[in-house]
Amino acid sequence: IKIRIEFSLPDENVEFLDILGLLWEAIGRQSAMWLIIHDYPVPAGYNVQKVDVALLIAPTYPATEIDMAYFHPALVKQSKRAINAISAQTIDGKSFQRWSRHRQAGQWRPGVDNISTHLCLVDNWLVTDLGR
Repeated sequence: IKIRIEFSLPDENVEFLDILGLLWEAIGRQSAMWLIIHDYPVPAGYNVQKVDVALLIAPTYPATEIDMAYFHPALVKQSKRAINAISAQTIDGKSFQRWSRHRQAGQWRPGVDNISTHLCLVDNWLVTDLGR
Protein backbone atom coordinates (compact mmCIF):
# COMPACT_ATOMS: atom_id res chain seq x y z
CA ILE A 1 0.00 0.00 0.00
CA LYS A 2 1.85 3.04 -1.27
CA ILE A 3 1.78 6.47 0.37
CA ARG A 4 4.30 8.82 -1.32
CA ILE A 5 6.18 7.60 -4.38
CA GLU A 6 8.92 9.99 -5.45
CA PHE A 7 11.12 7.46 -7.26
CA SER A 8 10.58 4.15 -9.03
CA LEU A 9 11.51 0.70 -7.82
CA PRO A 10 11.76 -2.41 -10.00
CA ASP A 11 8.39 -4.16 -10.45
CA GLU A 12 9.46 -7.25 -8.46
CA ASN A 13 10.17 -5.00 -5.45
CA VAL A 14 6.82 -3.22 -5.70
CA GLU A 15 5.04 -6.57 -5.91
CA PHE A 16 6.93 -7.85 -2.83
CA LEU A 17 6.15 -4.70 -0.85
CA ASP A 18 2.47 -4.85 -1.80
CA ILE A 19 2.32 -8.53 -0.74
CA LEU A 20 3.67 -7.53 2.70
CA GLY A 21 0.43 -5.63 3.17
CA LEU A 22 2.18 -2.78 5.02
CA LEU A 23 2.13 0.91 4.17
CA TRP A 24 5.32 1.94 2.38
CA GLU A 25 6.74 4.93 0.64
CA ALA A 26 9.65 5.75 -1.64
CA ILE A 27 10.79 9.29 -0.89
CA GLY A 28 13.64 11.56 -1.84
CA ARG A 29 15.82 12.04 -4.86
CA GLN A 30 19.27 10.88 -6.02
CA SER A 31 21.66 11.00 -3.02
CA ALA A 32 18.93 10.43 -0.43
CA MET A 33 16.32 8.00 -1.75
CA TRP A 34 14.59 6.21 1.10
CA LEU A 35 12.22 3.28 1.16
CA ILE A 36 10.23 3.46 4.39
CA ILE A 37 8.08 0.49 5.40
CA HIS A 38 5.62 1.33 8.18
CA ASP A 39 4.62 -0.95 11.08
CA TYR A 40 7.30 -3.52 10.26
CA PRO A 41 7.12 -6.35 12.84
CA VAL A 42 9.98 -6.69 15.34
CA PRO A 43 10.73 -9.92 17.24
CA ALA A 44 9.69 -10.13 20.88
CA GLY A 45 12.44 -8.88 23.17
CA TYR A 46 12.53 -5.24 22.05
CA ASN A 47 10.75 -2.18 23.47
CA VAL A 48 8.21 -2.13 20.62
CA GLN A 49 6.45 -4.69 18.44
CA LYS A 50 6.50 -2.62 15.23
CA VAL A 51 8.77 0.01 13.73
CA ASP A 52 9.14 2.04 10.61
CA VAL A 53 12.16 0.54 8.84
CA ALA A 54 14.01 2.68 6.30
CA LEU A 55 16.39 1.46 3.62
CA LEU A 56 18.70 3.79 1.72
CA ILE A 57 18.28 3.07 -2.00
CA ALA A 58 21.19 4.02 -4.27
CA PRO A 59 20.40 5.70 -7.60
CA THR A 60 22.10 2.68 -9.24
CA TYR A 61 19.97 0.10 -7.35
CA PRO A 62 19.58 -2.85 -8.01
CA ALA A 63 23.13 -2.98 -9.39
CA THR A 64 24.28 -1.40 -6.11
CA GLU A 65 23.55 -3.14 -2.83
CA ILE A 66 21.27 -2.03 -0.05
CA ASP A 67 23.28 -1.56 3.14
CA MET A 68 22.24 -1.27 6.80
CA ALA A 69 18.78 -0.59 8.24
CA TYR A 70 17.23 2.36 10.04
CA PHE A 71 14.49 2.07 12.68
CA HIS A 72 11.94 4.50 14.12
CA PRO A 73 11.35 4.54 16.98
CA ALA A 74 14.79 3.55 18.23
CA LEU A 75 14.99 -0.05 19.41
CA VAL A 76 15.99 -0.98 22.95
CA LYS A 77 16.36 -4.56 24.13
CA GLN A 78 14.11 -5.48 27.04
CA SER A 79 17.20 -7.08 28.60
CA LYS A 80 18.72 -3.55 28.62
CA ARG A 81 21.86 -4.94 26.96
CA ALA A 82 23.41 -2.50 24.52
CA ILE A 83 22.89 -2.70 20.78
CA ASN A 84 26.28 -2.20 19.14
CA ALA A 85 27.13 0.00 16.15
CA ILE A 86 24.11 2.27 16.20
CA SER A 87 23.75 6.00 15.58
CA ALA A 88 21.04 8.56 14.84
CA GLN A 89 19.95 9.50 11.32
CA THR A 90 17.26 12.03 10.44
CA ILE A 91 14.98 10.78 7.66
CA ASP A 92 11.94 12.74 6.55
CA GLY A 93 12.09 14.87 9.70
CA LYS A 94 12.17 11.91 12.12
CA SER A 95 15.06 10.49 14.11
CA PHE A 96 15.83 6.94 13.00
CA GLN A 97 18.28 4.54 14.66
CA ARG A 98 20.89 3.43 12.13
CA TRP A 99 22.15 -0.13 12.55
CA SER A 100 25.57 -0.34 10.95
CA ARG A 101 25.40 -3.89 9.61
CA HIS A 102 26.94 -4.94 6.32
CA ARG A 103 27.34 -7.81 3.89
CA GLN A 104 30.82 -9.10 3.15
CA ALA A 105 32.37 -7.65 -0.01
CA GLY A 106 30.89 -9.29 -3.09
CA GLN A 107 27.92 -10.86 -1.27
CA TRP A 108 25.35 -8.68 -3.05
CA ARG A 109 24.20 -10.51 -6.17
CA PRO A 110 22.65 -8.10 -8.70
CA GLY A 111 19.65 -9.77 -10.31
CA VAL A 112 19.21 -12.05 -7.27
CA ASP A 113 19.34 -9.80 -4.21
CA ASN A 114 16.71 -7.12 -3.71
CA ILE A 115 14.53 -5.56 -1.04
CA SER A 116 13.06 -8.92 -0.01
CA THR A 117 16.46 -10.56 0.49
CA HIS A 118 17.73 -7.49 2.34
CA LEU A 119 14.77 -7.60 4.71
CA CYS A 120 15.64 -11.25 5.42
CA LEU A 121 19.06 -10.00 6.54
CA VAL A 122 17.43 -7.27 8.64
CA ASP A 123 15.20 -9.86 10.33
CA ASN A 124 18.28 -11.96 11.03
CA TRP A 125 20.14 -8.97 12.52
CA LEU A 126 17.19 -8.27 14.83
CA VAL A 127 17.03 -11.88 16.08
CA THR A 128 20.81 -12.27 16.36
CA ASP A 129 21.21 -9.07 18.38
CA LEU A 130 18.72 -10.28 20.98
CA GLY A 131 21.15 -13.15 21.74
CA ARG A 132 24.07 -10.81 22.41
